[in-house]
Amino acid sequence: MRKILTTFVISISLSGAVFAQAQGNESLKREVQHAVSKGISFLVKSQQEDGRWGVDEYPAVTGLVVQSILGDPGREGIAISKNVSKGLEFIRSKVRLDGGIYGKGLGSYNTSICMMALLEAGQEKDQEIIINARKFLVNQQSDFDRKGKADNVFDGGVGYGSRYSHPDLSNTYHALEALHYTKDLIKDVQGEVLDLDWDAAITFVTNCQQRPESNKADWVSKDKKDHGGFVYFPGKSMATEEGDDGKLALRSYGSMSYAGLLSFVYADMDKKDPRIVAVLEWLKKNYSITQNPGMGEQGLFYYYNTMSKALSILDVDQFELEGGKKVHWRQELTKRLFNLQKADGSWINENGRWWEKDPVLSTCYSLLCLERMYSGL
Repeated sequence: MRKILTTFVISISLSGAVFAQAQGNESLKREVQHAVSKGISFLVKSQQEDGRWGVDEYPAVTGLVVQSILGDPGREGIAISKNVSKGLEFIRSKVRLDGGIYGKGLGSYNTSICMMALLEAGQEKDQEIIINARKFLVNQQSDFDRKGKADNVFDGGVGYGSRYSHPDLSNTYHALEALHYTKDLIKDVQGEVLDLDWDAAITFVTNCQQRPESNKADWVSKDKKDHGGFVYFPGKSMATEEGDDGKLALRSYGSMSYAGLLSFVYADMDKKDPRIVAVLEWLKKNYSITQNPGMGEQGLFYYYNTMSKALSILDVDQFELEGGKKVHWRQELTKRLFNLQKADGSWINENGRWWEKDPVLSTCYSLLCLERMYSGL
C-alpha cells in the first residue's frame, strides 16, 4: 500500500510539474506574441513608398521583412496585408534577365533571401520567378578547376557575386537554404533540370570546418578549443588570435558554426555524420545567449537567427553543457530578446558590424527568432 501511495504521490507531483511548465510556456507564448506584434508595427511604419525596406539595390532586406510579417503567429488565416503585397511587388521588380533577384550587386545573397520570401508568400504567379532564381543560384556555384587541375578548396561554394572572387560560408548557407526549400518546385519540370552539385557543396563546407580528421589544410587551428567549429571561408576567419607559437590563429566562431551546421542539414547529410557531431559539440562548449561566441557583439542578431534556426530544425529542446548542466535555450534566448527590444518595438545592435546598426535588419533577425520560439514552446 505504501509503495502504491508513494507512486501515486510521485505521479501527482510529476503531473503538477508538467502542468506548471505548460502554463509557463503559454504565458511565455503570450509575451512572444506581444513582442512580435510590436516589432511588426515598427517594420510597417518603416516601409518606403515604393514598397521596399532598406536601400533600393538590396531587396534582401525587404525579403527579410516580408518573411518576418508572414511568420507572425497571430496572422494565421488572415490574408496577406497591403504592406506585404507592396513588398512582394518591389521584390518582383528586382528580377533580372539572368534569373537573379538583386539590384547593383550581392546577387546570390539577395536572390537567396528573396526566394525564401516569395516561397513563404505562396503565390502561384511567383513559381516561375523562383525556378529561374534557382537556376541563377546553381550557376553561382564555384568550379575553378574545370580544366582538370587539382581540386580548389573553394570549389562547390557560393559567393556574393561578380564583385567578389571566391565563395564564403555565409552565402553558401543562404543559397543551400533557398535551394533546399524549393526542391519540390522542380520535381515535375519537363526536360533536363539544372541542379546544384550537392556533393561539391558539402566538400566546400567541410573545407571551412576546423576538424583535422576531415580538413587537412595547414591553416586549421592546432588548438582543440577550435575543433569542430567553422570559419568564414577556407583560411579566413573573422575571429583571430595570436597562438602560442606567435602565429595568427584562426578561431572558430558562433554564427559561422551554426551556418556550417545548417549547410550540412540542407544538404541532407546524416545527422550522425561525425562532422555534424563535431560542430554540435563545439556549439555546446561555446553556448552563449549574450554574445556571438568568438566575436562578442559583432553579428549578434545574425547569430541569434542562425542559432534558433538550426536548433529548431534539429528539434533540440535542451542543450547539455560541459559538466552536465542542461539549459532550455528557447526560454533563455526568448527572454534575452525581450530585454533587448526597444520601446518602439525595434531591436538594434550598438556594434555596427554587418549592418546590424540598421534597426530594420536587426528587428527582422529578432522576429524570425521569436516566431520560431513560439512554435517550439
